[in-house]
Amino acid sequence: MPDTPAAPAALATPRSRVRVPLRFHDGYQVDAELVTFHGLADGQEHVAVVLGEPGPVPLVRLHSECLTGDVFGSARCDCGPQLREAVERIADRGGVLLYLRQEGRGIGLYNKLDAYALQDEGLDTYEANAALGLPEDARDYTAAAQMLKALGFDELDLLSNNPDKADQLRTLGVDVRDRVPTGVFTTAHNVRYLRAKVLQTQHTLPLAALTELSAG
Repeated sequence: MPDTPAAPAALATPRSRVRVPLRFHDGYQVDAELVTFHGLADGQEHVAVVLGEPGPVPLVRLHSECLTGDVFGSARCDCGPQLREAVERIADRGGVLLYLRQEGRGIGLYNKLDAYALQDEGLDTYEANAALGLPEDARDYTAAAQMLKALGFDELDLLSNNPDKADQLRTLGVDVRDRVPTGVFTTAHNVRYLRAKVLQTQHTLPLAALTELSAG
């Protein structure tokens, strides 16, 4: 998380809206509305993916961009399966997925791949960032709060295992009524990564099971 607490977000406004049919590799299909914005605090091209019929308290996920997981299906993280799961769960209930341009927890793609090389030498995902002189998690969710308010969402249920996301949104003036956990998507290559998220940043994942898998 950022070193200093975020201040209440300034106003942003919708820039454009376009309907896009989504198709996933397993055959799941759903229509979505993609929304872009003016006035986002960090100047990045974040996108809101509106799914289903959002009610007064929509289901929302803040999904940080992951080229390796979302596009190429990397088994070193759980990002691709989380994205796929989130789209269907949000579409069923009604809500929005914010696709945030925060590759590598905010350190960028090249730095993330450098961190992967250090993980291959035995460091965990957070230790690798620190060894590169980078924050463990550089993500700031000010723009996410701006997007939600621009869409008219002041109260929501957050689909996330990460308590920092809920804490930052509340600081930014968004009422997070409940934090709803995602599924647990383990592979032989990501167990140490998931276990580190529990130990270092208190993600709500089953530590005992992950420890057993890691030792196996």
